[in-house]
This record gives sequence, structure tokens and C-alpha cells, in this order.
Amino acid sequence: MTRPYIKRLSFTLLDSITDKDPMVQEQVCSALCSLGDAQPDETLHACEEYLRQHDKLAHPYRTKILRAMETVLSSHIHDLDKDTAGAVILLATSEMTRTKELDCDWQQAAGSVLVAVGKRFTNQVMEEVLSRFQPGMLPHSSVLHTLANLSVSNAFDMVPFLPSILSTMLPMLGMAKQDALKVVFCGALQHFSESILEYLANLDQAPDPTVRKDTFGADIFGAYDVLFHHWLQSRDAKLRLAVVAALGPMSHLLPSERLEEQLPKLLPAVLGLYKKHAETFQISKSLGQILEAAVNVSSRTLEVQLDALLVALHAQICVPVESSSPLVMNSQKEVLRCFTVLACCSPDRLLAFLLPRLDTSNERLRVGTLQILRHIINSAAAQMEAKQPFILSSMRLPLLDTNDKVKRAVVQVISAMAHHGYLEQPGGEVMVEYIVQQCALPAEEPEKPGPDGEDLAADSVRAVSIRTLYLVSTTVDRMNSVSVLWPYLLEFLTPVRFTAALTPLCRSLVHLALKRQEAGADDFLIQYNANANLPSPFAMTTRLLVVSSNPYLGDGRGAASLRLLKVMHQNIHPFLGQRWETTMPVLLEYLDEHTEESLSLKEWEEKLLMFLRDTLTVVSDNIWICQLSQEMCKQLPSYSGTPQEKNFLYKCIGTTLGAASSKEVVRKHLRELLETARYQEEAEQEGLACCFGICAITHLEDTLAQLEDFVRSDVFRKSTGIFSIFKDRSEHEVERMKSSLILCYGHVAAQAPRELVLARVESDILRNMFQCFNTKDPALKLCLVQSLCMVSQAMCSSAQASSFHFSRKTELVTQMMEFIRAEPPDCLRTPIRKKAMLACTYLVNLEPALEEQTQADVVHSCLHSVMALPPEAEGEDGIGREPLYLDTVCALEDLLTSLLRQNMTPQGLQIMVEHLSPWIKSPRGHERARALGLGACLLEFFQEHLHVSTLVPFHNLGLLVGLFAPRCADTWTTTRQEAVGCVYSLLYLQLGYEGFSRDHRDDVAERLLTLKDGLVNPDPTILFHTCHSIAQVISKRLPSDQLISLLLTVFESLGDPDKNCSRAATVMINCLLKERGNVLLEKVPEIVSVLRAKLRDTQEEHVLPAAQHSVYLLASQHCEAVVSSLLGSPLPFDSHTCALWRALAVEPGLTAQVLELLLEKMSKDVPFKESRAFLLGSTADRVATLLPLAATCALYEVLSAPSSGTVVLELYPQLFAALLLRVSCTVGVQLPRNLQAKERRSTSPARAARNLDPCSSAVDALQALLLRSGSQDMLRCVELERGWELLKTSSGHEDGVAQLASSMAKYAGPRLPLVMKALGCTQNSVYEIQRVTSTAFLAELLSSNVVNDLMLLEPLLDNLTARLKDSSASVRRLVLRGLANMASGSPDKVRAHGPQLLTAMVSGLDDGDEPHSPVALEAMVGLSRLLDLVEPWDLRLVLLHTTIRIRPFFDSEKVEFRTASIRLFGHLNKACHGDCEDVFLEQVVGGLVPLLLHLRDPQVPVASACKFALCMCVPHLECAELAAAFYKYLQEGRSVHFGEFLNSTCKHLMHHFPDLLGRLVSTNLFYFKSSWDDVRAAAPMFTGFLVLHAEPEQKTQVDLEQLIVALQLLLKDPVPGVREKAAETLGRLVKFA
Repeated sequence: MTRPYIKRLSFTLLDSITDKDPMVQEQVCSALCSLGDAQPDETLHACEEYLRQHDKLAHPYRTKILRAMETVLSSHIHDLDKDTAGAVILLATSEMTRTKELDCDWQQAAGSVLVAVGKRFTNQVMEEVLSRFQPGMLPHSSVLHTLANLSVSNAFDMVPFLPSILSTMLPMLGMAKQDALKVVFCGALQHFSESILEYLANLDQAPDPTVRKDTFGADIFGAYDVLFHHWLQSRDAKLRLAVVAALGPMSHLLPSERLEEQLPKLLPAVLGLYKKHAETFQISKSLGQILEAAVNVSSRTLEVQLDALLVALHAQICVPVESSSPLVMNSQKEVLRCFTVLACCSPDRLLAFLLPRLDTSNERLRVGTLQILRHIINSAAAQMEAKQPFILSSMRLPLLDTNDKVKRAVVQVISAMAHHGYLEQPGGEVMVEYIVQQCALPAEEPEKPGPDGEDLAADSVRAVSIRTLYLVSTTVDRMNSVSVLWPYLLEFLTPVRFTAALTPLCRSLVHLALKRQEAGADDFLIQYNANANLPSPFAMTTRLLVVSSNPYLGDGRGAASLRLLKVMHQNIHPFLGQRWETTMPVLLEYLDEHTEESLSLKEWEEKLLMFLRDTLTVVSDNIWICQLSQEMCKQLPSYSGTPQEKNFLYKCIGTTLGAASSKEVVRKHLRELLETARYQEEAEQEGLACCFGICAITHLEDTLAQLEDFVRSDVFRKSTGIFSIFKDRSEHEVERMKSSLILCYGHVAAQAPRELVLARVESDILRNMFQCFNTKDPALKLCLVQSLCMVSQAMCSSAQASSFHFSRKTELVTQMMEFIRAEPPDCLRTPIRKKAMLACTYLVNLEPALEEQTQADVVHSCLHSVMALPPEAEGEDGIGREPLYLDTVCALEDLLTSLLRQNMTPQGLQIMVEHLSPWIKSPRGHERARALGLGACLLEFFQEHLHVSTLVPFHNLGLLVGLFAPRCADTWTTTRQEAVGCVYSLLYLQLGYEGFSRDHRDDVAERLLTLKDGLVNPDPTILFHTCHSIAQVISKRLPSDQLISLLLTVFESLGDPDKNCSRAATVMINCLLKERGNVLLEKVPEIVSVLRAKLRDTQEEHVLPAAQHSVYLLASQHCEAVVSSLLGSPLPFDSHTCALWRALAVEPGLTAQVLELLLEKMSKDVPFKESRAFLLGSTADRVATLLPLAATCALYEVLSAPSSGTVVLELYPQLFAALLLRVSCTVGVQLPRNLQAKERRSTSPARAARNLDPCSSAVDALQALLLRSGSQDMLRCVELERGWELLKTSSGHEDGVAQLASSMAKYAGPRLPLVMKALGCTQNSVYEIQRVTSTAFLAELLSSNVVNDLMLLEPLLDNLTARLKDSSASVRRLVLRGLANMASGSPDKVRAHGPQLLTAMVSGLDDGDEPHSPVALEAMVGLSRLLDLVEPWDLRLVLLHTTIRIRPFFDSEKVEFRTASIRLFGHLNKACHGDCEDVFLEQVVGGLVPLLLHLRDPQVPVASACKFALCMCVPHLECAELAAAFYKYLQEGRSVHFGEFLNSTCKHLMHHFPDLLGRLVSTNLFYFKSSWDDVRAAAPMFTGFLVLHAEPEQKTQVDLEQLIVALQLLLKDPVPGVREKAAETLGRLVKFA
């Protein structure tokens, strides 16, 4: 039976090979391979017979069958019998030659079958193949392919056949007419030649070691003759390439004399192909093989052909490369390999050809030549060694090329030269200099494609050169041992043109220097006498120090320069080594800690100057220091293009001159600096001035004398004053010179010792400055103000400043004011304002004191110059302000505090604040913000410097507080916070005047600091609440005599242009009246009347609090009327109305009346009205009624008032039940249309932010109730579970109610009895939704144990059981859910009520006639929860009925029913005990297949339920291995590899329960028609695994005919995955063969 059965299976599979899905086709082939693994001979016979019977099967499908046969053969070639092999050989040969098409997959597959068989049955294959390879007849192309592939795969067995094959083939070559067939012949000859060469190369392993190359020479030459003389001339490009590919390996087999004879023709012919083919890889590869063969026979022809070879190969390297594909790159490598061969045999001729081409102007030729040169320097180093000088001299012209590609190529050649000793030859320094020049190129933008479309190299010339320099310095050992780079590279440090190369230069030099140090001190020390071009130690120190001032420029040249400086300490000065070992690492670490963005250049320069001063101190050699200063001055012109570095160099010169002891040298250098300075450059002016200032620290006399000498020099001899205009100079140049000299005087005054400056300030420094006050030049004016500022600061900071009488103080201050007033009022471009105010700040402190009017003019001018600036310079919160503006404001603050210091009295403070008052009340926000900032600064200063000797009244406290307090609500955040700070300072000033010490802290005043933080929030409610609190603080600390002045001042603010400040004034007035009204009793009626009028006439919110108390009084007398009136307000309530509602909750008695009235109003009317369309069964359209809606909104407002808490606790049960039912009957209810339109149109700011939606308003009120009753935990619990959102939706309302009940049981249990009583009355409600809501609430309570503690279980059960007959299915469903909740809430009570609970659940299974009753679903879920807790006897009564009732749900279309029924089945298994087990075992076996298959259910919950049920079922089967497999794979949360699990399960089932095979397979057959794709695919897979693990003798249980027919049907399934599994299972049925 085996062969017919295997044939049946194979044919069934083969019939599906034409499936449209590629994956199914692959699975069919895999199944065929599975059959072949078990029965290779029968399977191969079946495939062979199928192909013979189906002659018209399309080629792609025949190909797949042949590929499957090849797979079987490859795995079982040694098990194959000779007959099968013969049949397969005949079939494959026939298939291979059935069509005359060339190179199709079908023929290749057939040929591959023959190659696979030929690995063992070589002779039989060759016999059959050679029968189709007859002399005188052209063979089929696939025959040639097969022979060629056989020779490659089995060279040792095939080579003995090759002589006869070649002799037969030679005559055929002339018969071939088609180019395609010729290509095949060429490929065969190529493979034959490669096989022969492999055989000859491994003769020690060959079966016949006597084979020699001569054996094949004649035949190969005969083939060569045809290929070369005839086919190579073909027009077919593919044929030409095939010919040349064959000629390469064939050339090695030609007799030596024949090869020598053919080379003169062969080489030109191959070279000629370059012109005909764009793809040249094969040409170059074969040419390399031919050249190697020629060299091997010492051919003399190469000498003759060399020039032509070089020209052609050179052209290949120089041809533009259009892509970087592997084929193109490999072609280039093959060409270079040819050059290597030629370099080894003819180095002189090669160089004579290459080097002249370096002189060409053609970029491609130059780059290609350099590429070849680099290659042969590396690959033919021995042959090139003697040619080094010649090659070096030929590089002169390429070094001058400006093309980037050429430069890159040159750098790469120099890198190769370095590794092979070229740079040690004369002329090597030129190469090094070239590398450094390329390192100094500017950093490029990303390069664009060239004009001819080719992409340039990814790396720039500079990047390549930098890497090359470092690699040559660090990796080429000979560079360290031979003085090529050291100390030669030092020559490139100082020239400016190499500045961009400093970083790589320094890194290389550091490495070389360290290597030299390791070699010994003698090698490291530089002999400057012998190296005249090297920079001196002073030049090197200056250069490295200056470039370090901008440390992150040029890839971090600062750190690189400092490291080189540290390494070179021995060559700079012998004393520096130890000191620099400690100071230099600190500088380097500082750079590592910062980035270019975070580094402060000023701080960094200071550190470098400190390092220089320390170095000069360590050296302490005047001659050395003077030489260093001379070198620094010498290098100044080099930095004209880098102002920042030149500025720093000036500072270095000043520092060095300051350390010099020779006055002559100091004067000489200072004079030279004055004479050579470029005064027209602003940066140089600053640098020169800094230099003079630093030098003046130790040489003040010499510095001033040199400045004076310069002024009196010939340049000024005709001047009437020090800065008169020169005849031979332009006016602009004179102004620049004046500016520079004024700056010099300023820096000298600022830096020189204070005790020496004061005596010289008027006579030597200021004398000439006064002559420039009438200048109109902005730059000169700025320099003048800046220098005067420095001079003034120097005078003030002197120890003798208090006794110094500055006679021209007033004149100087007046001039500063002129400068300030001359500045444009609408912009801030220069620091003149700042500098002038700083100068005045210092001058104010000098004697004599300024007159009052002068002081007032100063304050007025300075305030106007800053406060009136437009707001563009700053934002509301101060972010983004210009640094110049901030500095100017700081200068103004310093000036004002200096003036205040002159009159530290309340009157003096009031005078300063009065100057600010117009700006504080300005309609422009930015001006108010600036004024408040200044006011805060003045008050803080006044407080810090307050000294009260006798107790005096702070008589203007009320006026000052009244000015600042309303600004606490300013629209600008900064203004608000500054205002609070001002009030805070004023209160502490009052405490100071009352006699409290400065460190005293008042608890009331300190509250202002906490309130200050709240002013950041712009929310008006928060702002005004904070203002109220501030007013309370003021009222507690304000003396009674100041109250009236405060009120009058604040009343004035009611008309403030800033509306927020006006509102804040109202809030503060009300607070002050409330807190201190007993003092102003007669004023209270008038104030209340005014505020009520504001409420009626305006919408401003700040009027409302004044009317709230009146509303409260009115409601105390007429509560119902007030409530009715307020309920009649338009909906939604505006903010005024809401506030009035909240005012009614002030007193508990009134609050209780209001709440009871509102509850009555809410329940008096129907909650909604239904439209006619709804009554007819159309879409629901429920519209809320107005009175209950308004009452609900009002309830929210009253409950929101904190003062209502006491009354809420008393009325909690009624309020909770009413609001919960209100929520239930407003779900999905709409607003009346007029309110909908009104809400859409409403844009009034007075509108409340809450939603008017009926359900949302009810939920808000319920939340307010919980919050006010202290149930915050309950509120948060529901919020975390999104219960409030669920309450508002029809689909989630029940869940929301359940969460509410659960949280009440958890956090508010004692309130449950009364709440239950209130909700119990709804059992007969006319509204179904209210019955549903109350049932859901009561049902959820049973899930909590609190009902036992409160003895509510029995009443709850009775209430719910009574609702089982409710007409609403939702109510009945919720009753069952509640009964099931006992399993979690009162598990110990379930056993007592078991029969009652089970009866209710089983009746629920039979509820209604619909197949998917939600009541039945709830019953299944409930039973799952209760089964473990009821009495076994009670369960036995309903067990069988329940199991039978739920079984149809396993395959329900609804996922909930499948999940619940399967999970309940698992619980029934778990709960089954005793006698039930025998009854239940049959149910377990019947459910095994559905459960296993539904593991592939598309719904995750169903699959999870199946895992649980299977784990519960498996103990009944009493199989430990199966149980272990289930527990391993079916753990919850673990992803199941279904195939692996099913395989393991079937293995154990068939091992322990072999008799179940037929039943399991037949059950699976039912699911072959499942509507779920994955389940339908799992069923045949289940069947396949069962068959796989069943014993052959069990096949009698299976109806194989029925199974195969069913699988055949599945092979036509529309889902590819199902067809795959069916094919796989068919492959497994080989088990029953």
C-alpha cells in the first residue's frame, strides 16, 4: 500500500502547486520535502510520474517541483537506490532539454537535479548527459550548463571526463551560429579551465595524480583559436564578455610556446574591448590572469606590448566613476592588480610612463596617475625603493595643483611615501610642508557635485590632510627615529598662513616631543643655532599663548597649543618645567569643563594673563622678559585680521612690560606702541588702552610720562590744545586718536594704585579731558564718558576720597546730564546713558554736595532717559531684554540710591517716590513695570540703611502704601510682584520707626512673601483673592491715624487706567472696611450703597463682593422669594449670579432652608420631555425641563461654598439619592434649543466656565456634595477610575454607578444604611433608568464586606431578589450581577444562600428566547464566581444541566459569550468532586478540541479563557506529562507559541490516550469549516500533529479517505494560511503509509 498511498498524498499536494499564493506554494514544496524525508524513493517516483502525466503544467510550477526534488536528493543522495536515480536522471534530462529556450529557470532547476544526482552517480549522469552531447550535433545549452556546473561542484570526478568532452566540443564550436549558444560554450570552457586549474593545484588530493597540464593543452588551444579568432569579433557584447572571461583561465592552460605566440595578438584584442564595453570588470580580471600567465612563462612579448598596456590601463583608472557599486570598485581593483604585475616585471618602463603624466593639466589624468602611483608604492615597495628620488622630484607640479581631487590624491600619495621612507630623502620636507598647507585650508562647506556630474569624495582635503599628518606622526616609526618631522614642524607654528593648521600641528608636535623625551634629553633639546628657520622660544611662547585666547576655534586649538607649550618647557626656559606641571593642567581642565557656548572669554583671558604673570615671576630674568616683550610687539601686525587675539596680545604686552624692571625698555615699547597703533580700529583702541592700564600698575609715572611725551611730540607741535586738529591728518583720524588717548587715561586711572591716582587725577588725567566736552563725534563721546566713569570710580574707591574736594564736580555732573539728554529718546543704541549715570553715581559721593535743584534735575533727566524708552527692548516678564538695557537700569538704580543716601528720612524717601509717581500711574505697562522696579530698589535700600535714633512717626506711610498697594493686581506680572515687595518694605519701615530692630520678623508682614508667589498666576480670581489677603495684612499693621490717608489714596486708584488695579482698589477698600470699619462707622452705608450701584450698572466683578452681604441679609428674611428670584435668572447663570448663590451658604440655618427648597424644585417637575419622534420609536430626543435644571445648577453653587459643609452632612442621604437619580435621568438628555443657541452665541466674560449640559451639571453637583461632605477620598477614587465620565454616557453609566457605590462602601460605609433606605424607594419608579441606576448601586454594594458589618446583607438580598421579576432585562441582569458579587463581598455567606443563588443563576441561563440574552451572559459570569463557594451537593443538582446549556456558546459569534462559557466550563471542572468526576470526564474529552482550537481565537479574552479552562480540565485526564505541558505553556501572561504547544500536547495525547485519535480527528474535521480563519487553520495543524505522534497501527481509527478529501477542500480555501496548514498536514500523513 505504501507506494499508492504516498502517490495519493504526493499527487494531492502536487495538484496544489499551482496555488496563487507564494507562501502556499512554498508550504506545498516543504510538504513534498517532508514526504521525501520519510520516503525519498517513493516521493521522487511520484514527482517523476506527476511531471510525466502533466505535460502541460506551466514552467514555473514544474520548476518548483524540480527544486523540491533537488532538495530531497541533496539530503538523501546516499540513500537513493540506483533505479530511482536512473528514473530521476531520465526525467531531469528530458525536462532540461524539452524546450529550446535558453537560460530559463525550468532548465536550470532540471540541471540542478542532475548536478545533485551527479555527486554520487557521476557516471550515470554523465552517460545520460553525454548521450545528448554527440559529435557533430550541437548540444542543448542546458547540457553545457550542466556539464559546467558538474565540473565546478565535483572537480575530482569530472576532470577525467574533460579530455573527451573537450575533444567532442571542439568541432561543435564551429557549428554554433547563435550568439546565445556561443555564450554558453564560453561559460563551459571557463568552468572547465577553472576546474582543471583547481585539480592541478590540489594534485596531492586528486584521485589521479598523473594528470598534467599538457593533457589539455592542444584542446584548450583549439578552443582558444575559435574563441579568439572568430567569436571575439562578434557584435554581441554579451558574447565578447563571455569570450574574454573564458580566455583568462584558459591562458594558464595554453602551451608556453603557444601563449608566447598568441600574446602579440591576444593582448591588443583584450585591450580593444575596453572601448566597446562600459562594464569592464571581466575584461580587467581576465587581463590580469593573462598578464600573470605571461609573467609565469617569462614572456618577452610583454616588453613590446607594455606601452599599449599602460595606455589602456591608465585610461581605465582615469575614467570618471559614476557610482561606487561593488562591481565598479572591483573593476578598479583588477586594473590596479594589473599595474602591480607590470610594476614587478618592468618598474622602469612603468615609472617612465607614469611620472610624465603628473605634469598634465587634465584633472582626471593627474588623479588617476596619482592613484596608480600610490598603489605601486605600497604593492611593489621593493621594486620602487631605488626610484624614490626620481618619484619625489616628479611630484613638483602636482603640489601646485589647486583642484581638490588632485590635492586629495597627492595627500594619499604622500601618506604612502611616508610609510616607505620617501620623506627621508632630499625633497621630503616639501611633502611635509604640502600636508601642513592643506591642513591650513579653511573649513569647507559640504562639497557639491562637480560640473560633469560626478560626486566628489566625501572627505574634504583638509580633513584628509589632518588625519594623514597625525597618522604619519604617530604610526610611522621611522618618522620618529629620523629627523623628518622634528623639529621641522615647529617652523609652521608662527607664520600666519598656517594658523588654521595649528591644532593638528600642535597635536603631532606633542606626540613627537614626547617620543623625543623618551629617547633622551639630548634628542629633545633644540639647537636653535643649527636651525635658523625655527621660531625662537619667545616667538613660540607668544604665538601659542595668543592663539589660546580663543580656545575652541580651529577644532580646539587652545588646548592643543597649551599642551605643546607644556611639553616644550625645557626649550623655552629651564625654570618653567616644575611650575607648569601644576598650573597648566588647571587651565586644560577648565577648558574640558566648558564648551564654546558656556566659556566666558573674559574669565579665560584673565586666567591666561594670570598664567603669564606667574610664568614671568618664576623666570625673574629681566633680559628674558625684555626679549619676550620685544617679540610680542614684533608679532602685533600679524594679528590685524583677528581683533580679539590682537586685543589679548596688547594685554600680554602690558603684563610683560609690567614685569620688566628696565624703565628704558618700558618707555621705548610704550612709545613704539603709540606710534604704530592703528587708531581707526575700535578693538585696537581698547587693546592699547588695556595695555597702558596694566602697565601702569607698576609703572604709573613712566606710563603717564610717555602719554604726555606723545602728546607733546612733533605730531602736536602746532596744536593750540592737546587735541587740536592736525593739518596733515584727516579730522576722522584725529578723533580716533583722541578717543584712544582718552581711553588710555581712563584705564590708567582704573588700574593704577589708588593712593597714587588721586594726586594726579586733576593735574595729569582730567585736565585734557575737559577740552573734549563739546565734541559731536559719537565714538569720542562714548570713550570720554567711559573714561570719566573709570576715573570717577577710581577717585571714589580711594582711601582718601572722603577728604578729597573735587572742585569741578557740579560741572562734570551737568555735562553728564547734557550727554544723557542728547541721546535719542526712542532707542538705546550706545552705553552712553549707562556710563554717564555710573559716573554721576560715583561723583555724588564726593564733596561738595549737589544742590537740591541739581539733584532734582539729575533724577528727572535720568528717569526720563530710561523710563520713556519703547518696550521693544524688554518683554513683560523681563525675558529677552537686551543686556545694554539691563546694565542701564542697574546704573540708574545705583544713581538713585546714591542720591537717597544723601537724605535718609521719610521726607527724602517721599521725594524720590514722588519722582516715580507719574511713571507708576502711567497708562503704559512697561513704564509702570520699570517704575515699580526702581521703587522696590529704593525701599530695599532705605530699609537696609535705616538707623532710627528716636521714635518718630512714619507720617507718610498711608500715602506710600496707597500708591503701591493697588498695583498688586497690575496686568504685568513683574509689576504685581514688585508692588507686594514695596508694601512689604513699607510695613517693615513702619516697624523700624516703632522701635523694632532690623532683624525682627513680623508674622503678619511675612505673609506678604507667601502671597507674592500667588501673583504669578494671571487668573483674576486668584489675583483679587491675593489682594484681599494683602489688604488684611495692611489693615493689621497700619496705624489708625494713617487709615484715612490710605483710603483716600486707594479711592483715587478706582479710576486707574489699568482696570485690574481699579478692581484691586475695590477689593482692598472692602477688606479695610470689614477689618477696620469700627473706626469709620459713619462711612459704611455710603460705601455699601456705592458698591451695590456698581453691581447694577456695570459688569465689573470687583463690585460684586460689596453686594453679597446685602443679599445674605435679604435671604435671611425672605428665603423662598430670593431663591425663586434667583432661579428665574437666565441660564446659564453668569458669574454674578453664581457668586450670589454662594453667598446664601454663609449661615447654617439659611443654608438648610435653601437646600431643602432646591431639592423640592428639582424633583417637583418632570426631568425631561420626550418628543413625538421618540415616542414613535425613532432616534431618542429628550429635552431637559428648565426648573429642575436651574435647581441643579443652583445646588452646585451652594454646595461649592465651603461654609455649607455642616448642613450638607445633615442632609447627605436625601441630597445623594436625589442627585444620583437626577444624574441617571439626564443621561443623553439635551438642552432646550433656545439654551443651545444661547450657549453657542455666548461670548460674555461673565459667563461661568462650567458646562450647562444637564447630565454634566448633575454630576458636578454630586461631586460638590461629596467634596463638601468630606468624602474627598471617595471623589478621588471615582475620578481615578474615570467613573465620572462613565456616569455621563449611556454605555458606561452602570459602571460609573458601580464605581460610585464601591467607593462609598470603602470610604463612607456608615452612611450606607440611610442612603440604601433613600434608594430603596425607587423600586417602583416610573422611570426605568432610575430603577436601573438604583439596582446597579445596590448590586455593587454586595461586593463589599461592609454590608455584613452594617447587617445589611439580608435586606439587600431581599430587595434585589424582589427585582428579579422586573420588566426590564437590564434590571434583571444587574440583580444577577449583584447576587454574584457575594462571592467577593461575603464569601462566607454564599454557602448558606447557595440554593437561592444557584436557582437565580440557572433561571438566568434560560432567561428570554433570544440566543444571545445579556441575562444569560451575566448568569454564566456569576456562576463562574460562585461555584467554588457553594455546597458540592447543591452544585451536583445543576451541574449537568449547566454544562449542556453552556456548550453551544463555545462557538458563539459573540466574543463575550465564548469567553464566559469557556471560563465557566473551566470553573465547573475546578469545582467538580467525587462522583461528579466520572460524569464530567466525558464532557472534558468532548471539550478538549474546541478549547485547544480556540487558543487561536482572534479575540484575546477567549484565548485567555481557553488557557484557564484547559488548565482546569487536565487533572481529570490524570496525565502528569500533559499537565506539565499545559502549565508550562498556558501560564497567564505568557505568549503561547501555538505550534510548539500543540505539537507537545498531541505528543502526550497520542502516547497516553491513543484510542482518542479517531474522536479527536473527527472533532477537528468539524472545525475545518469554522468561520474564523485562524481556527480553521489550526484544525488541520492539530490533525497533522496528531498523525505525527500517533503509532502507525492507530490508523484504523482514522477515516483517511474522509480526512484527505477534507484536506483537499482546505487546499482550495480562500485564506492562504489555511491552505498552508492543509498542505503541511498532507505531508505528515506519510506516517500512515
